[in-house]
Amino acid sequence: MDTPYLRIAMFTNSLVRVDANFAAARQVALYDVNADGHTFVDIVPFGRMAKKGPGGAKGCTMDDMEDDDGAGVDPLTERVAALEGCSVLFTLGLSDLAAVRVHDRKIFPVKSAHVRDIDDILEQVRGLMASERPPLWLLRVMRAPGGGRLVLKDRQTA
Repeated sequence: MDTPYLRIAMFTNSLVRVDANFAAARQVALYDVNADGHTFVDIVPFGRMAKKGPGGAKGCTMDDMEDDDGAGVDPLTERVAALEGCSVLFTLGLSDLAAVRVHDRKIFPVKSAHVRDIDDILEQVRGLMASERPPLWLLRVMRAPGGGRLVLKDRQTA
C-alpha cells in the first residue's frame, strides 16, 4: 500500500461477519485498510479450539489460562501469533489474559457488543481514516507504507 494503512484482524466463524470470541473463533481474517479502500490479506485457521466458557464462550472466562489437552500447550499462543503485523483486532469478546497478551503486542482490541458484517467494519474504519481528523487511537496504530509504525507529527510543528 502506498499510503498509511492498518492491518486488521477479524475473528470469525462465518468468514463474512465478526461473530466469534477470541478464544473460540475457527479462524481470523486479515485485511489491510487505508483511506482509499481495503485489501484481503489472508485467512488463518486455528488448529484446535480453546475451551468454551459458559454460554458458548461468551463473557470473560479464566478457562483459557489452562491447556486444552494436557500437552502443556497454551491455547492462546497460536491466536496471538496469528496477529503478527496487525494493528487492530475485532472480536465479540476476549478474556483479560488475552487482552493483556494482545496489548503487549501493541494491538488495539475492539470488542463488539453484537455480530457485525466484516464489510461494514472495513468501511467504517476506511471512513475514519479518510476523515480530516481521525481519532487519536487510530493515528497511534496506523502503519507507514513500509510496514513500520506511522510516526506521528508533533501538532505544534506540523
